[in-house]
Amino acid sequence: MKSGQRFDVIVAFLSSARFVTALSTATIGAAACSFAIRQTIGWAGFFGILGVLLALWVIVLISRRGEIEWNGLLPISLMVFVGWAVISVFWSRYQWVTLGSVAYLLAFTILGVAVALLRDTIQLVRAFGDVLRFALIASLVLEIVAGLLLDVQVRFLSVSGNLDHLGPLQGIFGARNQLGIVAMVAIATFVIELRTKSVPRGLGVGSLVLAAASLVLSQSPVAMGATVIVAAAALALYGLRRTSPERRRFWQFTLLGSAIVVAVLSWVFRARIIDLLDATKEADYRLNLWRRVWDLIPLHSFEGWGWVGGWRLEIVPYVGIRGIPGGAPGSAANAFLDVWLQLGFVGLIALLVLVSLAFVRSWLLAARRRSVVFTWPALVLLTLILTSIAESSILVEFGWLTLVVCTVKASRELSWRQAFTTTPMNPQLPHEH
Repeated sequence: MKSGQRFDVIVAFLSSARFVTALSTATIGAAACSFAIRQTIGWAGFFGILGVLLALWVIVLISRRGEIEWNGLLPISLMVFVGWAVISVFWSRYQWVTLGSVAYLLAFTILGVAVALLRDTIQLVRAFGDVLRFALIASLVLEIVAGLLLDVQVRFLSVSGNLDHLGPLQGIFGARNQLGIVAMVAIATFVIELRTKSVPRGLGVGSLVLAAASLVLSQSPVAMGATVIVAAAALALYGLRRTSPERRRFWQFTLLGSAIVVAVLSWVFRARIIDLLDATKEADYRLNLWRRVWDLIPLHSFEGWGWVGGWRLEIVPYVGIRGIPGGAPGSAANAFLDVWLQLGFVGLIALLVLVSLAFVRSWLLAARRRSVVFTWPALVLLTLILTSIAESSILVEFGWLTLVVCTVKASRELSWRQAFTTTPMNPQLPHEH
């Protein structure tokens, strides 16, 4: 076989549907298990994995460029936020750190866009389902070994070995809140798998039990509180999907008003809610941390200190917060406050527009599309947004990749730019089965 023919065979293999499926799963898996991978093989090894994934996706995108609808490829809100993070290099107080952090953000952005472009929604659900099943099983096995068989702490993975006390568990994610957030995304994913009959019923039910057990055993007040709201939203969405189109707008506004009332009541009775979730100690830690961050924001309120993603505690201004009672923080424990600190008021507005547009689009699609698979992005985005109030994980790695995937899918399915280029006489929303 000649070298040219050999090259064509390799490209054909890399662009095949089976390889793209495997590559999508590997990409989501690398993001979901990033903490465990880094702690096991180090940053250099993890960067190597990201580099290989990016190179493979570039080849796949080039070889399959004819299949991609390039009009309205990326949502403008996503480009604005990422663009502002990129140009923050010029005024950053720690330029080399920002340069590396921006490259890290761009890597996961490109991976998320690539996955969203070449996978339809049901394929995304299957890919996320396979990855989250593996991650939760690996977490449970690790906790059984550490907490029951050996009764030791696995320090390099931050596993406390508390299974004999029924939690809190951290799994392979390094923190109980992160395990709880992943378990919430997993529950939404496994429910859609069951409803669409994408997996055998026994596997789907077992996966759902595993995710629910992981959520409970994580003892994460952040995830437990968000679960109540997501469950209520899922029930509301279930009702909306069965409402006639003529009545749907009325009920949408009714739900919006109800959500505002619930938000106000939650703020008024926040102390009681914190007590019910047994999260007083965690709430005190966050309030203390937020006060420290709030003191730093006015110093560069418009443009921010410069993008850094996960905090680097050896640089200013983060070095001044490392001694906070309760442990050195790796973030502001609030994605919106974190972005305000790093990217200023402009970055905060960009993030708010990004998540708001993504959620509204996904919610509208979920309410009007026939296939239940369209409810997955809406519920996952709601999970990410709610937990962002007490965690910053949406800004990095798995959280950011998932946000990008859902944002791109929602934008491509309900894009105002496509509306200007495609104006059918009888516009109908396509159905995905």
